[in-house]
Amino acid sequence: MKTETALFDLDGTLTDSGPGIMNSIRYALTKSGIAVPGEDVLRTFIGPPLKEQFEKVFGLDSREGAEMVVKYREYYSEKGIYENRVYDGVPEMLGRLRDAGIRVLMATSKPEIFAKRIADHFDFAKYFDFIGGACMDGTRTDKYEVIEYVLSSGGSLERSLVPVSVNRESTVMVGDRSHDITGAKKAGIHSLGVLYGYGSEEELHAAGVERIAKTPGEAADIILGV
Repeated sequence: MKTETALFDLDGTLTDSGPGIMNSIRYALTKSGIAVPGEDVLRTFIGPPLKEQFEKVFGLDSREGAEMVVKYREYYSEKGIYENRVYDGVPEMLGRLRDAGIRVLMATSKPEIFAKRIADHFDFAKYFDFIGGACMDGTRTDKYEVIEYVLSSGGSLERSLVPVSVNRESTVMVGDRSHDITGAKKAGIHSLGVLYGYGSEEELHAAGVERIAKTPGEAADIILGV
């Protein structure tokens, strides 16, 4: 079936947000008196829900994980958010999809307020019908929950004056990490992994990805069926 709707992850799929995220983690750890690990460990924070990753990597409880997120945001909201760049080919990919009539949505575990600021700052918000993400209070961070939220928001798309229903059989989730793929499977939509971000081909296959693209251009080709 022809793809009608494409959901996109943000970090590692649309932008290379690694420098800002890792610098924010370094800041939070240093302020908390926790030794800063190597970049290989810091890179694991790019994509997954932040609080849970702090707890998993550093053995923190829920309260401590939440405190780390607060410290992380002290740096991220002012500096880290802009230590970021749009991947080459992403604007062209999004433009092709829009021109072809594909409904383009964002589904990110990053707080929605930050996702919108990033999209506006780097001038790609114009390609999206809806930008959805996590809440600042730490809820709706699981990728499945974000996907369901974005799909349920189909009736209030920012560019649409008419309620729109989303056909899951013609919807694909595009992302670079395993949680993008598992979230898509749980939501009953298709999945497309990208290899130019922070996930590996092995990680994506282990999660059950349906298709894989090496570049934004190839991702657009797959979505458009060319």
